[in-house]
Amino acid sequence: MRRPGLWWRGKSTLAKVETYTRWSFHFFPLVEFTAIGLPVFGQVEAGLAVWLVLPLCAHAVLCAVTASRSLDWTRGTREQPVRLLIALGAVSALLGTAAISLVKHGPGGEDMASAAVPLCVGVLVFGTGTIALGVRGRLRVLGIVTGSAVYAGAMAFALGLDGHAALGTAFAVLLGGGGLTFTSVFSVWLLDAVYELDAARETRTRLAVAEERLRFGRDLHDVMGRNLAVIALKSELAVQLSRRERPEAVDQMIEVQRIARESQREVREVVRGYREADLGAELAGAQGVLTAAGVDCSVTGSATGLPPAVQSALGWVVREATTNVLRHGDARRCRVTLRPAGEHVVLTVENDGVEWAAAQGSTGGPGAPGTGGGPGGEPGGGSGLAGLRERLAAVAGTLEAGPVDGGLFRVVAEVPLPPTSSSGLSSAGSTDTVSRSVSEEVTP
Repeated sequence: MRRPGLWWRGKSTLAKVETYTRWSFHFFPLVEFTAIGLPVFGQVEAGLAVWLVLPLCAHAVLCAVTASRSLDWTRGTREQPVRLLIALGAVSALLGTAAISLVKHGPGGEDMASAAVPLCVGVLVFGTGTIALGVRGRLRVLGIVTGSAVYAGAMAFALGLDGHAALGTAFAVLLGGGGLTFTSVFSVWLLDAVYELDAARETRTRLAVAEERLRFGRDLHDVMGRNLAVIALKSELAVQLSRRERPEAVDQMIEVQRIARESQREVREVVRGYREADLGAELAGAQGVLTAAGVDCSVTGSATGLPPAVQSALGWVVREATTNVLRHGDARRCRVTLRPAGEHVVLTVENDGVEWAAAQGSTGGPGAPGTGGGPGGEPGGGSGLAGLRERLAAVAGTLEAGPVDGGLFRVVAEVPLPPTSSSGLSSAGSTDTVSRSVSEEVTP
């Protein structure tokens, strides 16, 4: 069994907010019993106190069940609990009426009044606040609060309390019920807002991917559009010339062949530019995308002086790690560090979005959080780490990934450098020792 701290940290931000909201309302029955039920034992005799507190406990449990079902309805997983809401309203009214009737007609005299009036006010306040969870609209919520207060005052006056006592009871229900109702409505609004923000962040991520696809499509269109049109025209011309047995048809087909080969070369260049990640651009893109997604991202180091092959391999590490931070983790912070280490260059991508289930060794499916696959790339994880290791192997590099102390997941890529590149990078790295925006660095 996992410890409570690990259970909580293993939840996403959405799950934490929803769990906090639900358990806040599940805690209200304890508050109701503690604030209203326990004082009764010191005000009336024990036997009568038990008979007063037992219905209060049943009311508190009914409030908890109604709150849970209402929150499910708010999230769209259940239908509106109309019957529970009606039952809670009826039970609250009956208990409130019974409590007030004991003031004039029950045993205990003044002691009974000091216990029964708070009991009446309490069940109506908690009942009103809980019912507000299961309705929508300002007028409806306002009507529930006002109706409860009016009912409390009218019922108290009808059962024999004087005008001042009845008015005080109505005002107490109005004030307490209004405050608890505001808490309920605000909690639901906050929960909905968090879900909407998460949906907006997910939409931003998908739009970024779609924009990249459009860019690639535009590049292909620019390269192939004109060439294909020329090929079509020259092929048609060659057909017409060949039908007339003109020798120029051969020249036209040779030209078509040349243009086709040129088109192949240009397409390969476009694809190569897309596949070969530029490290400076990838660092800047990672910081921009993660910042837009609400992740506090800092980047330290410069890609200046690195060979193109090393930049391409490390750029893919940045791209894959960034993608998986967005897709699999729930990170609040991400730190990217590029630094020279003797004759090697080391890229570290570290985030706090690792799921603790994965950190304990249960990958549970492809793509461990914050990485390109399962921890260590073992079977059961995704293929991202394996693909990165293949790319790094082409430049004699290594890759390590896994959870570290403090709830972090760290991806470390190390690539050896040629002697000239190593010295150039060391001098560049000495002037870039603080975290700064990648957009300010000079990309080779």
